[in-house]
Amino acid sequence: MSEVEQRLLAGAYARLPADFYAPQAPTSLPRPYLIAFNPDLGGQLGLSGDLGPRDIDTLCGNHVPAHVQPLAAVYAGHQFGVYVPQLGDGRALLLGDLIDVDGARRELQLKGAGRTPFSRGADGRAVLRSTIREYLASEAMHGLGIPTTRALAIVGSDQPVYREQIETAAVLARLAPSHVRFGSFEFFHYRGEAQRVAQLADFVIDTQFPVFSGLPDCHHRLLREVIERTALLVAAWQAQGFVHGVMNTDNMSILGLTLDYGPYGFLDHFEAMRVFNHTDQRGRYAYANQGRVALWNLHALAEALSTLIPAEAREAALATFEPLFVGAYGELMRRKLGLLEARAQDADLVDRLLLALQAGHVDYPAFMRGLGTFRPHDAATRAPLLALSRAPESLAAWLDDYAARLAGESDPGEARQARMNAINPLYVLRTHLAERAIRRAADHRDYSEIERLRRLLARPFEPCPEMDEYAAPPLDDGGAIELSCSS
Repeated sequence: MSEVEQRLLAGAYARLPADFYAPQAPTSLPRPYLIAFNPDLGGQLGLSGDLGPRDIDTLCGNHVPAHVQPLAAVYAGHQFGVYVPQLGDGRALLLGDLIDVDGARRELQLKGAGRTPFSRGADGRAVLRSTIREYLASEAMHGLGIPTTRALAIVGSDQPVYREQIETAAVLARLAPSHVRFGSFEFFHYRGEAQRVAQLADFVIDTQFPVFSGLPDCHHRLLREVIERTALLVAAWQAQGFVHGVMNTDNMSILGLTLDYGPYGFLDHFEAMRVFNHTDQRGRYAYANQGRVALWNLHALAEALSTLIPAEAREAALATFEPLFVGAYGELMRRKLGLLEARAQDADLVDRLLLALQAGHVDYPAFMRGLGTFRPHDAATRAPLLALSRAPESLAAWLDDYAARLAGESDPGEARQARMNAINPLYVLRTHLAERAIRRAADHRDYSEIERLRRLLARPFEPCPEMDEYAAPPLDDGGAIELSCSS
């Protein structure tokens, strides 16, 4: 029995009634081979990383242990604001559960494992390009301390897959405590199946929030918890310049995790209305809109729970989102600016900074990291920051205001820089870096860049001298690449 097989348990989700999923055997992946394995996550799961052929077969779905039942979950969702009554796992299968070294249970899902009853005519496959992007993004977000699904492994094949061009197939083995989405509740709510909504809510409470179990207001508490987690999640996205790209309700995690990495991106030069998804022509999911979209999605979730929670309680819960989101974002930005004390004018200071960065086409991660070197009374520390801007006058004016704000802080510059370096990453998963790893893998079967990036992004705040080029902004504005949902 293989290492993965020994640790795999029957999935808890399968204990729900059959209406919640469709049992589905994976489609065999021809001649699979291991492309990437995450030793950090593997170690947390008690896996040595010395995977044999049976492990690889298990992680791509070619071997299904007798004691587990692969299944595709059903859900619905609002996509670009329009309700779609049935979606579901069209290319992903829950294989079973793994227990980590802390005793926590995690669902193992195989993305790209073949057709399911919810594939809607598609082939059920993922391509190598998209699996590399999700593998790296999951671990980059984890390294930043942002809640996310995790990526364990990529298994590849030479099987051709037809998208905008011919690519090769791959399966991503990913984990999360739960893959339940806002759309999981919407599916049953809009079918008028209130009992199923209650069953799903109780399942989530029992497995993820047992402290709420048995309380008379358990469903209200669940909603408030999801609202808080979502507010904190999206505040972290904003602070670190992450754009999800497709914030449909079927891509929103009930646990407040970053879920389903498709046309995502991290900001290079700051642009408030930056869009990475080329299908998002109106900018619904632009960087600056993510907070309001999150609230819109939470309203959709609250409606799906309306048979369980009175209207007044739902509205009261939803009213907590804005102060939570604004407060969390403000605190993160204060930390990124190295400020110890909250002041009334801090929000305005942040707003004016972002305007100056946009006006000057300034690289967001490079500026925020470099700002730690700024010393109010040392003019030489301004020059590298102003050199990042095409409109240095506006940035210089902001630095004057920032210097005045720092005058009210009591700590020395060295301590401030250390704090700032602990929240402003040196290494970010820039689009051109992901593309480099993809091209080497696809064109040359060279997978070393995937592991090199994973290691670097797992510790994004720590300088690695021989990796200086990975901290640099793209030379050719490579962040302007737009992506599709198959990315």
